[in-house]
Amino acid sequence: MTDLKDPDLYVGGMPYAEVAALRAAGSVHWNPESDGAGFWAVLGFDDILTVSRQADLFSSAHENGGHRIFNENEVGLTGAGEAAIGIPFISHDPPTHTQYRKFIMPALSPARLEGIEARIAERVERLFADVPLNETVNILPLLTVPLPLLTLAELLGVPAEMWHDLHRWTDAFVGEDDPDFRQSPEAMQAVMAEFIGFASALFEERRANPGADIASLLANTEIHGEPVSLGDFVGNLILVLVGGNETTRNSINHSLIAFANNPDQWDAIRADPGLLPNAVREMVRYASPVIHMRRTATRDTELGGQQIRKGDKVVVFYPGGNRDPSIFEDPDRFDVTRPVRQHLAFGAGTHVCVGSRLAEMQLRLAFATMARHVRRFEVTGAPSRVRSNFINGFKRLEVRLVT
Repeated sequence: MTDLKDPDLYVGGMPYAEVAALRAAGSVHWNPESDGAGFWAVLGFDDILTVSRQADLFSSAHENGGHRIFNENEVGLTGAGEAAIGIPFISHDPPTHTQYRKFIMPALSPARLEGIEARIAERVERLFADVPLNETVNILPLLTVPLPLLTLAELLGVPAEMWHDLHRWTDAFVGEDDPDFRQSPEAMQAVMAEFIGFASALFEERRANPGADIASLLANTEIHGEPVSLGDFVGNLILVLVGGNETTRNSINHSLIAFANNPDQWDAIRADPGLLPNAVREMVRYASPVIHMRRTATRDTELGGQQIRKGDKVVVFYPGGNRDPSIFEDPDRFDVTRPVRQHLAFGAGTHVCVGSRLAEMQLRLAFATMARHVRRFEVTGAPSRVRSNFINGFKRLEVRLVT
């Protein structure tokens, strides 16, 4: 029996065949848990939209368990039980969630992003200039990891060289099931203490000298007329780092593999870079860098022909929705000309990713640069993947960029 909670299921790659078989038997599938009551796995596009668009019925609130398969209110937001970490806005329902978004959106407005695009393009060029061509390299530390973290450093108003620390911290935040990221409780405690020290100093600095950066906006947010607490600032900072880093990084990684396996699609991009604005939507659909989000039913309801009871855990699996054949023709085909009107990789409804436009911009600029220099991509070894049921990510990806 396929257990969608088991992180080992994802180590060899996203189990699309198993997910497709489960979805074919019913879009909403009961998944038992060895350490819990079980959950409803939602695998179809339309039912994922239904869950995502009804925050009053399907809650992500911390007090109801939060946004992950594990119960945040029992084991902590990072799975580490850190008391110093407050509640990020992804683990609130409206109206609290909506208030946070209103404070953050100015930093990610089209006008703000228009100004940052040229700097990201320059950043891509600098990083790419240091990537050895025509030889095998691990592309993560050279390009796909630093690019989104350098962008985040700018948005947070912290020194660019901090991207190394941001990388180490975010790996620890999302890697609760990977022994390379959480080597021991003591090591995790040391990492969290280091991060909380950084976040606390940043909080005090941005309170005293606020600017237009995201850290200032988060530090000076008022929710229901009350200043945000240090703990909630820490929780929201973790959310910004993970959300602004993992999705972009792994969408690029997956797309490199997709182009290596489908060289005709890369040929199409090189022949017509104008395809990229549409192509990045197909790249993100195909990658589905976030595997799941969890909700909890606030009352009895029906979903996908199943009777959902109040208090049931409902977990949407974005890769299942993004490969739903009722929505996407030949969904396992990677096609940069596919007209992707909507995908689920950035979520949907109330909790749709606030930085989706920025993520797509970075993908577009990264592959526009490579289209000018790279004739084909070759994956030269088996990728090392993160052991996770949450992030569809990589620890190592060896590729050759052939000119």
